[in-house]
Amino acid sequence: MESLEVEAGESSKSVEVLNQLWEALSELKADRSSLLVNVGGGVITDLGGFLASTYMRGIDFINFPTSLLAQVDASVGGKTGINLGHSKNRIGLFQEPLFTGIWNFFLESLSQVERLSGFAEMLKHGLVSDKNHWQELCDFSVLSEHPNSALIQKSVEIKSEIVKSDFRELGLRKILNFGHSIGHAYESLSLEKDIPLPHGFAIAHGMMAEAILSSKYLGLPEKDMNEIVFQMQSKFPEIPFDYEADELMDFIKGDKKNIEGKLNFSLLSSMGKAEFNVLVEEEDVINVLQFMKSNA
Repeated sequence: MESLEVEAGESSKSVEVLNQLWEALSELKADRSSLLVNVGGGVITDLGGFLASTYMRGIDFINFPTSLLAQVDASVGGKTGINLGHSKNRIGLFQEPLFTGIWNFFLESLSQVERLSGFAEMLKHGLVSDKNHWQELCDFSVLSEHPNSALIQKSVEIKSEIVKSDFRELGLRKILNFGHSIGHAYESLSLEKDIPLPHGFAIAHGMMAEAILSSKYLGLPEKDMNEIVFQMQSKFPEIPFDYEADELMDFIKGDKKNIEGKLNFSLLSSMGKAEFNVLVEEEDVINVLQFMKSNA
């Protein structure tokens, strides 16, 4: 068995690193019967899955996600890919691994920041599909301990069931993008400013902003909107850099989920229920971004 290592962080999800890995596999004489084993966080499962799926038109791979974010999100659902510049996951494809092994002992070494980053995606699963799961997570002391196996399993089951019904994200699977249109913009801008924001922290702020949009566009009850904002603010720190709404809009307008130049969001109609393909006006998004900044 041969080992390939990459630097930690989103910068490794690049064409340059991918090319180095293709060349390494070739030098090692890997062939179509080879097996790639991805051990690491979301960067590794995204990058490794894409590497395996494109080398010699596809070799088998398995995932052993070691971060909470990778266990409940990145390694579930068959999405693989790399970033294009500072644009998140712009290049990629759908390909399931042969096997994914999830073990809690990997989480023992995680920092609170890493734990919270994964927890944001778990909160999202509850918001888009299971109000009871959302409530269980809100009652959990994530600031002091990592989620137990039952909570992780429930989150994986929620995402897996959604993915099973719409693997290539042509319909229902799009609800998993709640918080991501704006969240990915925060994350991409942080990379551009060289102050990388953990994925889950960016998504948490995206969910706050998109909860406000949900109230306007889908009638999300105000008490639910306020609860979402409260939970996110109580668990996730403020954005650690100054920004203008126009800077974020540049990334939002380039989001791959948009339709014919129109902003296309997945938003909440109620706690535990989401809708996809909601067309949103640019002016409303800018107003929400400015509101978020002024109330940070």
